[in-house]
Formats: sequence, C-alpha cells, structure tokens
Amino acid sequence: MKKKIIACLMLAVMVMGLLGGCGSNKNQVLILSSSEEFRNEAISKMLKEKFPNYDIQLQYMSTGNNAAKLKAEGTSTDCDIVLGLEVGYLQQNSGILADLSSYDTSAYLDELLPADHTYLPWERYSGCIAIREDILKEKGLAVPTSYEDLLKPEYKGLISMPSPKASGTGYMFLLSLVNAWGEDKAFEYFDKLSENILQFTTSGSGPVNALVQGEAAIGLGMTFQTVAEFNKNVPLSLHYFQEGAPYNTCGIAIVKGKENNPVVKEIFDYLSTEVVRMDKERFVPERIFKDQEISIANYPQDIPYADMSTQDAVATKEHLLSKWNH
Repeated sequence: MKKKIIACLMLAVMVMGLLGGCGSNKNQVLILSSSEEFRNEAISKMLKEKFPNYDIQLQYMSTGNNAAKLKAEGTSTDCDIVLGLEVGYLQQNSGILADLSSYDTSAYLDELLPADHTYLPWERYSGCIAIREDILKEKGLAVPTSYEDLLKPEYKGLISMPSPKASGTGYMFLLSLVNAWGEDKAFEYFDKLSENILQFTTSGSGPVNALVQGEAAIGLGMTFQTVAEFNKNVPLSLHYFQEGAPYNTCGIAIVKGKENNPVVKEIFDYLSTEVVRMDKERFVPERIFKDQEISIANYPQDIPYADMSTQDAVATKEHLLSKWNH
C-alpha cells in the first residue's frame, strides 16, 4: 500500500511539474507591433538571424487594439514588448510599463524622451499632401497650394483622406489644424472638405494607394509612403502647406515585470539599438537620433513640422474623435 501511495505522489509531482512548465518558456517572447507588415517582416528577419534559439513571436496589432489590450490586461498580459505604439497610448498605460531609466538616452532628440522613462522613441512619421499632378493636368486643374484650395468645387471627388476615427494618420491631420486654427474653425473646415472627399479610408496608407491606382488625385497621406512610391516611379509630388507637416511619434516599451526575464531584455536591447537604426535607414527615416542622417533618396531633409502639442494626448484625442461624424 505504501509503495502505491508513494508512486501516486511521485506521479502527481511529475504532472504538476509538467503543468507548471506550460506557458513558462523563458525563451519565448511575444512582441506586439503596430508598425506596418512590411516593416515587421524586416524586423522579424533580423531577430531570427540574431536569436536563432529563441521563440520570438512578432505579431501585428492595430494601434487601437494594441492599446486596448494593454489597458484591459495590465501586467498579466501575454505581451512582453510593445513596438511602434503611439506615445499617447504609451503614456496612458505608463503604469504597466517597465522603468527604463537605466538606459542611456543621450543619443535621442531630447524633445522625444518621456519624463517617466517608460518607453524609448521608435519613430516619428509625418503627413503630407501627395498629388498626382498628371491627373490634375488632364482635368485642367491647378495644383493646390493651401488647405483652403482643397475646398474648391473643382476638386470634388478627387481627394482621399484617412478617417481620424480609424487611422492615426487621419487624426494627426485633424489635430494639426485644431492647433493651428482652433477647434471650431478646424471642424467647420472638415465639414466643408467632406463634400469633396472621394473616400475616408480606414488606414493611413489608403490615400496614397488611391493615388497610385489613379482613383484620386490628391491624398492626405504619409511622407514616407509617398516617397517610397515616388522612388518606384509613380508620378507623385509631395507638398506641405503653410500650417506645416502633421506628425506622430511612437515608442517601444517592456511590460512591467517582463524586464526581469533576461531573454526579453536581450531582445529589447537589440530592438532599441540595432533594429531601430535599420528601420530608420530603410523605411521611416525622420530623425529621432541626434546623429541621424536621412539617406533615403528624395526624402525631404528639413520637414516643416506642424504644432502637435497637447496637454493630455489621450483625453484630447477622445474629445476630438467624439465630435468627428463623417
């Protein structure tokens, strides 16, 4: 009888040990990225080459879903590293992000660093007015030189813009004009502009894609995407109006408690030093480092950034989007 009891106890211990090991693989790391898929593919390739013995899962998650997951799950989330999330959402979730004050941040532009040291800068990307001048020429139309020009009836059905409710790119255009003109005038403007809009797209890349396909002639889109298409010989021109180029900033962070896993920290260190430099050289080159040079062909060197300041980024965004009804 004793032998049977001992055998049962040993079996129970073995089973508990196996169950306890499930989901606790220290070499498994989950990265949730809100960067575009083509950038994620390049990042994944670098990670696999650098860490062939680690199980690194890099999954795309839209900005809103990424932020909502963090907020809902807190430090119990299965996510280890958050990549390419807008800084407003990172600030909103700062209580569940690891303290990164031990990292040397002297290489970054000072204005991009958070006071609470809960994330490191990942990117800054701007918006622009992208134009298919050949389509305008065919229609006998002039190239617009101001936001007010876009209200002219001759541009009706030729303009594409991302919806601020669905796209961070669309929201940055909205915020930039709110800051430049005041809330009432900005919303009055977009009410009028909506009459000329061919389509409010659900993604920031939608307007430039519409230009590439010849569906629209004017797009409120992203600078890096416009330049990339121009470098593929798509006949696009890039413009910034008097109010300046709206822009967004994103960061990279570790979920609090996950920094104690040396594998997570090792991967984060590589992402925040080597991989981020690759991403800036190949895809979104706008400066986040003091020594950074823009080497992508035809990329604007001195972008006239708009005023994107706000006291409470998340509260301001919620307020402005609650008023958007297009």
